[in-house]
Amino acid sequence: MNLDSRTMMVMMSALILLFSGLLTLAGLQAGNTRGMQHWAAGSLCIGLGLGFALLQQDLPGSAWVLVFGATLVAAGTGFQFNGIQAFKTGLCSKHIPWSLAGLVFIQGIWFVVLHPDIHARVVANSLVLALCNAACARALFIRIEQPLRTAYWFTGASFAAVATMLLIRAIVVFLAPANTYGLYTQASINPVTFFIGSMAQMCLAFGFVLMLNYRLSADLQKLALSDALTGALNRRSLEQEAARLSARCTRTGDALAILMIDVDHFKSINDRYGHPVGDEVLKRLAAIAHATIRSDDYFARYGGEEFCILLPSTTENDAWIIADRLRQNYAALAMEFGGEVLHSTISIGVSSSIHAGLEFSSLVAAADQAMYRAKQEGRNRVVMHSSYCLNQVGA
Repeated sequence: MNLDSRTMMVMMSALILLFSGLLTLAGLQAGNTRGMQHWAAGSLCIGLGLGFALLQQDLPGSAWVLVFGATLVAAGTGFQFNGIQAFKTGLCSKHIPWSLAGLVFIQGIWFVVLHPDIHARVVANSLVLALCNAACARALFIRIEQPLRTAYWFTGASFAAVATMLLIRAIVVFLAPANTYGLYTQASINPVTFFIGSMAQMCLAFGFVLMLNYRLSADLQKLALSDALTGALNRRSLEQEAARLSARCTRTGDALAILMIDVDHFKSINDRYGHPVGDEVLKRLAAIAHATIRSDDYFARYGGEEFCILLPSTTENDAWIIADRLRQNYAALAMEFGGEVLHSTISIGVSSSIHAGLEFSSLVAAADQAMYRAKQEGRNRVVMHSSYCLNQVGA
């Protein structure tokens, strides 16, 4: 391949540095998106490390330039791995970039300064960086929902390509005759390596931007469908889920139950303790509800201090059991604010499609009637709509 190695190196260094700047600017707009700072730092280190290597040909006694350049590239790859882990889970090990940098620095001192051997240095550094890129690829080749999986796998394939290229480079240099390899020699492995590296870095940049785009889109969608205070679904998303479940129940004949929940004496809590305490009470209730209901139930904030839970494939009696468990768990909670202990209770109304039909508005109206009956009977209790109707008929 008739390509100049120095030109390839300049292009790759410039691309990576531009990508670092792009991520930094994107971070200012996207806030604290997990992993972005790690990737920006990693790209900066790799770009600077390749920039150091550009000086090696012209500066006499430039052994330390090679050592520092390789060290920065290793640290940058470690930051990229941390960026992947932070993007996925929010957690990463701060020691990884420094450990990799330390390993490559020690190798550089040994093979460049103490016992100069360019072949051994290239092989050792290539193997370390190949393993790092392979680890990045492995972290991205996971099963995850679409469309994020496409971005993950595309970026992982780019890391895999870099790892493969570095492994081939190590093998070619290892098999080459002694004292025949140099960073800017006419050996065909150099321009091929730099060209593939440049293309791979472009793909990595595109892949990570794609990952960020999908993550930000998902976050915006989540904000649009959830209540900002409690993290529960909002009324709009609840109605969408109810329509979907109603259609499914119509086809399968399953029952659909609903719980309407209201915090007892909530206005008094706000008046006595203030609205921040009232907000905290709602958040505590939401946390207990999420811990109490089943994984396929839908918990939503219906409005103010009212919450609603959709329970698929659930009869009214089974829904009552879940509701009473929630009522007891919440009543047992002691909340301390400003040295005072606050005990709060909830009233819950239960209805099901067997008695109220599958229309969401009918289910809500029936559960609302039962909830207000619970309040009339003294609060801190669960009332079923069918029992309420029987009492009305008996009266």
